[in-house]
Amino acid sequence: MKFLQKSALAGWLVCLLLIMNIPIAWGQQGDCGMIAKPDLKMEARSAILLEPFTKEVLFEKNADQVMPPASVTKLMVMLLALESLEKQQIKLTDVITASPEACKMGGSQIWLEPGEQMTVAELLKAVCIVSANDASYALAEHLAGSEENFINLMNKRARELGLKNTKYVNTTGLDPASGGPGNLTTARDMALLASEVIKYPLVFKWTGVWIDSLRGGKSFLRNTNNMVRFYQGCDGLKTGYTTQAGYCLVATAKRNGVRLVAVVMNAPTIKDRAKDIGKMFNYGFSQYKAIKIYNGGEVLGRVKVFKGVEDTAEVMVSKELNVILKYNQKGEITKTVEIDQMITAPVAAGQKVGRVLIKIDGKEYRSINLITKKAIPGSSYFELFVRFLAGLVKRAVN
Repeated sequence: MKFLQKSALAGWLVCLLLIMNIPIAWGQQGDCGMIAKPDLKMEARSAILLEPFTKEVLFEKNADQVMPPASVTKLMVMLLALESLEKQQIKLTDVITASPEACKMGGSQIWLEPGEQMTVAELLKAVCIVSANDASYALAEHLAGSEENFINLMNKRARELGLKNTKYVNTTGLDPASGGPGNLTTARDMALLASEVIKYPLVFKWTGVWIDSLRGGKSFLRNTNNMVRFYQGCDGLKTGYTTQAGYCLVATAKRNGVRLVAVVMNAPTIKDRAKDIGKMFNYGFSQYKAIKIYNGGEVLGRVKVFKGVEDTAEVMVSKELNVILKYNQKGEITKTVEIDQMITAPVAAGQKVGRVLIKIDGKEYRSINLITKKAIPGSSYFELFVRFLAGLVKRAVN
């Protein structure tokens, strides 16, 4: 009887601690129905598994331990380049001339020669696939005028994203030649950064490729991320290695509509790095399901167009929209379509004209932009006058 009383008391105490938001390490399913955190044996010193839309952490090990990221640094270079492309500050076809400084970078590289020219697209390919330090430096110079200016942009963007334990001193992740402190970050910060990078589908054009080339096929490229070839659904994202940083990998994979981000830092070997990432992915995909709401490009309505050659424009979903839920979750999903009442010509294809808002059990989950399906030119004054007269005649007849 005393044992039963003690067990009941322990159960109530556990529930009280949960209500007070005091963390508890479970060895098995607890008295209040809480499921144990996974017991994943990691060889890496630090690791984290994240669902990137909700930012829910499924697993972590020393995720806030500050350590060098090696070439995982280039995730920020990739993000700033992708953001600049979206803002049309640069174009993929822009030609960049390699400076002598860019060509002096050691480690992984594509052996740029001083004065050699490559496009932004080619340099991004080199950064994403083979982690080329010279390509990263050349991109930084093109985007900001100098590596020093670009480093300031990197640190500024890190602060904006809430990467509290991240500091950059160079664009490559190499140990500084001066022997001073190099780049520093955490697994958690890199998971959050990766969640931003994957918002740009263009990146998968390079990070998801196993074999490619440059210089008209003369320069062979093989992805440094073996998971792209050997793990189903993996299509990125960035590897890193130095003696001090160990083997690092920020990876992302998508299966059945569910995308996950996993990070390992300071793994002993390449095999350990891949094994740890695979363990986390396998666990994560066993926990989540995707419910499709809309296909990318699906038309949801029309918007009125003022002064256009057409009176209305078709409005479509900008990209695929899924709701990611735990397998045992049964929340009520509601969707609200919001379309602008009227827009003025000329209308660009892909112009934002509204959004879809998704709620689960009345709580906002996420939203996605609605865009115009095609461009609509503006009408001339003569065309507008003719259409005005036609409208008057039509109303008179009716």
